[in-house]
Amino acid sequence: MTPSPLAALLASPVFTVFARVVLTFIFWGAAIGKIVDYPGTLAEFAHFGVEPATALAPLAIAVLLIGSVLVILNRAAWLGFGMLATFTALTIPIAHPFWSAQGEQAVMEFHVFVEHVSLIGGLMVGAILCWRLERERTTRA
Repeated sequence: MTPSPLAALLASPVFTVFARVVLTFIFWGAAIGKIVDYPGTLAEFAHFGVEPATALAPLAIAVLLIGSVLVILNRAAWLGFGMLATFTALTIPIAHPFWSAQGEQAVMEFHVFVEHVSLIGGLMVGAILCWRLERERTTRA
């Protein structure tokens, strides 16, 4: 049985929104950073060979922001989770190809890869749970 204060916290709508904001922080924070330093964003895309940067950078920013907003507002959150998981998966071969790095760089990129895989797993769980809840709500209505 869940202790009463913990149960109250887990049932709190405010805590739910807070948890969604914290979970998506890495994504909407990155989007804001890319907007604030847009020339740096274009240079980063060019550095990793993501061209045309002028078309793909705004798309990446949109995916990060829209996916985060969908999750935070719990509106088609399963889709937002999917967007963020797909974005994260695509960054692995583009920005963190540990298999082609050497020495300490390879180890560092491998650690980022492992973290990304774990984050993708958490986003997948979020997508599953939100999709199931949405399906239950529509079935009851």
